[in-house]
Amino acid sequence: MSDQEPNVEQENQDVTGTEQSATSQQETQEQAAENTEQVSSEEVDAIEHIARLEAELADAKAAIEGQKESVVRAAAEVDNIRRRAAQDVEKAHKFALEKFANELLPVIDNLERAVEFSDKENEAIKPVIEGVELTHKAFIDAIAKFNVEVVNPQGEKFNAEFHQAMSMQPSEEVEPNTVIAVMQKGYTLNGRLLRPAMVMVSKAP
Repeated sequence: MSDQEPNVEQENQDVTGTEQSATSQQETQEQAAENTEQVSSEEVDAIEHIARLEAELADAKAAIEGQKESVVRAAAEVDNIRRRAAQDVEKAHKFALEKFANELLPVIDNLERAVEFSDKENEAIKPVIEGVELTHKAFIDAIAKFNVEVVNPQGEKFNAEFHQAMSMQPSEEVEPNTVIAVMQKGYTLNGRLLRPAMVMVSKAP
């Protein structure tokens, strides 16, 4: 009887050790499963976070591209406005005298008529005629300083841009469509017509 008791105790110890070993293995497996689940959850969260960041980055890039286009359009519009303003200022400088010059043209016409229809053989009025001629020349020189030019197309080809045909006259001496008489001179300001020259034009006989 005394010989069998240690064997029972030994068996109990073996059983207990086996149970403890099994429990330990189970705990290890459960811990490993928990760790695996935890790692998988973290990976999913990380992937989702990266996806959100990539989406936000794409949105930011799209917004930047849109802003670039807006900036380029705004810069082009500002440049166009600046260019138009510069052109307007240039035109204002060039043609500011247009109305004033037009008011002077009848005065010049009258001076020319006074010389043309005066009695140049009359010695008594020669000084007056010379004075009128000098005044006329001074007027022409003065307006020339401001780029007002005379259009006097005597003997030139008719140009509808600068000439106004008042009549046509058959002529064998010149080619058709030639200015054979100027009834009233024309004028330009910086190349722009102030008043067309009134002319007589030749035609074939």
